[in-house]
Amino acid sequence: MQRNGGGGGAGGQPWVLRRVRLTWLSFMLFFILVFFPLIAHYYLTTIDEAGGPDKRIFGPRPGGELCEAKHVQDLCRIRESVSEELLQLEAKRQELNGEIARLNLRIEACKRSIDSAKQDLLQLKNVISQTEHSYKELMAQNQPKLSLPVRLLPDKEDPGLPPPKSSRSCRLRSCFDYARCPLTSGFPVYVYDTSSYPWADYLDPLVKQAFAASVKTNIYITDNPSVACLYLVLVGELQESSAPPPSPSELEKQLKALPHWRSDGHNHVLVHFSRKSMTQNFLYNVSTGRAAVAQSTFLEQQYREGFDLVVSPLVHALSEPNFLEVPPQVPVKRKYLFTFQGERVESLRSSLQEAPPQSFEEEMEGDPPADYDDRIVGTLKAVQDSHLDQVLVEFTCKNPQPCLPTEWALCGEREDRLEVLKASTFGLVIAPGDGQLVASAGCGMRLFEALEVGTIPVVLGDHSRLPYHQFIRWSEAAIIVPKPRVTELHFLLRSLSDNDMLAMRRQGRFLWETYFSTTENVLNTLLASIRTSIQVPAAPIKEEPAHEIPHKAGKMAGTDANLADNGDLDLGPVETEPPYASPRFLRNFTYTAAETYRTWNRAPGPFHLFPHTPLDPVLPSEAKFLGSGTGFRPIGGGTGGSGKEFQAALGGNVPREQFTVVMLTYEREEVLMNSLERLNGLPYLNKVVVVWNSPKPPSDDLLWPDIGLPIVVVRTEKNSLNNRFLPWDAVETEAILSIDDDAHLRHDEIMFGFRVWREARDRIVGFPGRYHAWDVNHQSWLYNSNYSCELSMVLTGAAFFHKYYAYLYSYVMPQAIRDMVDDYINCEDIAMNFLVSHITRKPPIKVTSRWTFRCPGCPQALSHDDSHFHERHKCINFFVKVYGYMPLLYTQFRVDSVLFKTRLPHDKTKCFKFI
Repeated sequence: MQRNGGGGGAGGQPWVLRRVRLTWLSFMLFFILVFFPLIAHYYLTTIDEAGGPDKRIFGPRPGGELCEAKHVQDLCRIRESVSEELLQLEAKRQELNGEIARLNLRIEACKRSIDSAKQDLLQLKNVISQTEHSYKELMAQNQPKLSLPVRLLPDKEDPGLPPPKSSRSCRLRSCFDYARCPLTSGFPVYVYDTSSYPWADYLDPLVKQAFAASVKTNIYITDNPSVACLYLVLVGELQESSAPPPSPSELEKQLKALPHWRSDGHNHVLVHFSRKSMTQNFLYNVSTGRAAVAQSTFLEQQYREGFDLVVSPLVHALSEPNFLEVPPQVPVKRKYLFTFQGERVESLRSSLQEAPPQSFEEEMEGDPPADYDDRIVGTLKAVQDSHLDQVLVEFTCKNPQPCLPTEWALCGEREDRLEVLKASTFGLVIAPGDGQLVASAGCGMRLFEALEVGTIPVVLGDHSRLPYHQFIRWSEAAIIVPKPRVTELHFLLRSLSDNDMLAMRRQGRFLWETYFSTTENVLNTLLASIRTSIQVPAAPIKEEPAHEIPHKAGKMAGTDANLADNGDLDLGPVETEPPYASPRFLRNFTYTAAETYRTWNRAPGPFHLFPHTPLDPVLPSEAKFLGSGTGFRPIGGGTGGSGKEFQAALGGNVPREQFTVVMLTYEREEVLMNSLERLNGLPYLNKVVVVWNSPKPPSDDLLWPDIGLPIVVVRTEKNSLNNRFLPWDAVETEAILSIDDDAHLRHDEIMFGFRVWREARDRIVGFPGRYHAWDVNHQSWLYNSNYSCELSMVLTGAAFFHKYYAYLYSYVMPQAIRDMVDDYINCEDIAMNFLVSHITRKPPIKVTSRWTFRCPGCPQALSHDDSHFHERHKCINFFVKVYGYMPLLYTQFRVDSVLFKTRLPHDKTKCFKFI
């Protein structure tokens, strides 16, 4: 037992020791964790108190003493900075809240203003709509709607108009059926076949052939007699044959037998063309009913004023005159002051009358008994014998031509008479002694020959009816003197100035070329006079169809800043509207008789044709000019003046206007593309017409620039510089800018040139200036391109002109000029300057200070050839010969913008007045 107990005690001692150690360790750990911090705190507190308040380390510090510690100073500064920023942000937040409140108030006010403005705008729209509606109603009341007149065509059993009291009382109002010729009819004319006439064997073969040839080229002629407005019947000239012509009664029956005579012959014209001075007036004592008579010889009792027509003799039946052989119009004074060659026929037996022979006094019953022809002979001989002036008068002929009784016979052959007239300043035309003979072929022949060679006619006898006297103001081309004033004739002729004589000579040349020179002109003048009398507009002029060449437009064109920059030049508002054509002519059917004299008596020009173009009969014979009339199909003459964009400074009356660029090119694709790109963004440009003058078409892979406007590439039949001025139907504007494919023009220059042209629409307005000069050594004209203070030409390589001149150049200007342009491949620009100066008697206008234009990178041009200037010398002299005088006029006038390159304040450029 003891062993076990003792053993238990010995064996449990280590266990007890372990428990004691564990308890000790726990006690020590508790003491360290609890009492040690308390003792340390007490000790540290004691140390701070012993050291005094200034030496405390761990105790609290009054008055922010803790922050004075070095290791926390930065943290304190950060705290203060953050606090200050927070205060600032709070202030800004409050300020923004106030601003937001104010803006909200403004938004509400703007919303109320917008609502009020919307209400006002709606009210204005309602007022405008009501005003427009009222205006339309007012216009509808004052201008009723018009429609084209109904065409009234008589049937086969047309009863005709009420018969006039007598054939002598026939006038248009009583004997002409206007229903067959409405304003929109186009004036169709039916011509009877000459071979179907019963009197066809008596007609002069030359007259028949010339008449038939002229009929084929006239656009008014129709083959449908049922729609015809007018019917032409050729009744003469009669050829000299042994068989007598039909008697008046037989001829009257034959006329009534015509298919469309309709019992009285209304709307018929019996045409008698005279080729001889002694012509047969076999229509005398023939009842022509309501048919008008057109011939060169009329007795007073036969002629119906305002109904019948006095026409010119047909001198050149089949052959056309050679205009190059016509003597020049200068010098004004010639060898003889005046000339007259003729012999008076003493026989008083008249082939024009069926009455028995009677004395001169009996035929002149009711007229003054004095025979003024004897006084004329004595006065003219006295002037010749006085030797005051060199004159040539001959009253006897070696070989007198047959003529009518009491008329002065022509002497010798035509060539001999023309040679005398070429040396005469004035040529006398003495009217027949019989006052009842109001028109005679002999006087018409003298008048024609005088005008042909540039001699100023002097008509002695104011009772004589000259050709187309209702329409032509003969006083502008001839001197008409009553026979009793023959004693004052010499004084009258000497009192005329050189300028007056030159103007009369030029006007006479125009009348001869326009109305009398060829059979075609004579026929067309006859039709034009009738058409004008019944106030039917002329047919539109023929335009050149533009056969386009397909091309690819895929290359975007850039804008050259140097070309588009206007600098300091203020050209006004820029037109941004799409292309549009010029307004059509507005007076097509409002032509008045008051314009008749002015249009028939002036050379075709803007002042005489622009305002009246569609109706003017004055066109160089309407056959030559257009074979039709003076009307323009696409544009007409326009209304002229400046546009709305410039009216503040220039005062215009055209609301808007654009121009067309016509560019001639020949196998220079790269140069052409560059030039087209330079047109990108050009204001007022309507379209570009590229005249492709090469037989070789453009390359298939050629990409044309896209300039935002149409580019029309026109194919030409042949390589000709005349193609530049063809009146292409693609040109829908009045203004044409003719420009070479190598010309460099800035946009501001083009715009300024267009602005100037709108103030001078009848002239060439452009950039390269040239002039002509007289070579004293060689006695000829020279072309000069040197710098000078004067100019007389503006080259059309960069110039504006009216489309009207394209018609004149292509259809009116003598063909010899166009032929020379084709032969030399040169001078088309000189020809256009000659034409415009000849028509307007004004020089061109040069704009900007640059004299000429260069193209440094372009291939060799025609103007670089040495022969270029020699050819242009020849062209000028040739053109002078064709026109008969030098039409170019010098000028020192040049147009530059007043404000060009001038810096002015914007408030100073609104209103300027320069003197």
